[in-house]
Amino acid sequence: MTSIVGVIGAGTVSTAGYESARRVGQLLAEAGLLLVCGGGGGVMEAACRGCQEKGGIALGILPGASRHEANPYVSIPVVTDMGHARNVIIAHTARVLIAVEGEYGTLSEIAVGLKLGRPVIVLGRWQHIDGVMRASTPEEAVRLALDFLTDLPS
Repeated sequence: MTSIVGVIGAGTVSTAGYESARRVGQLLAEAGLLLVCGGGGGVMEAACRGCQEKGGIALGILPGASRHEANPYVSIPVVTDMGHARNVIIAHTARVLIAVEGEYGTLSEIAVGLKLGRPVIVLGRWQHIDGVMRASTPEEAVRLALDFLTDLPS
């Protein structure tokens, strides 16, 4: 079974954050991993775009009631009509989470991921939170994720 890695972050993102998230998506696809995210803009769009560019699959867990809310790079939209509660689904679905920048919704996903015992890797923000792994580049973040996936039981 393909491992699933969550890429979490806000719908608004800096230019550098967008490029970091896009690169994370590319690297996940190259590694043969399935990407899960919130399916919206910003970090989510960038990660899905990078994933699609490398032939990967991006699963978007959407907050609203329409599949048309998904960014154009989502391979599989999942409609929840749950608003921010969908963050819990993302954290449960991913075996590892990579946070790129982000706002309070991202913080909630980090918290749920840590509560579940999931490895959480942070790029660019949230580095002061106990329990997260810090990465300074997309390559380092994905390498850490791959290391965790190798060590996790199926």
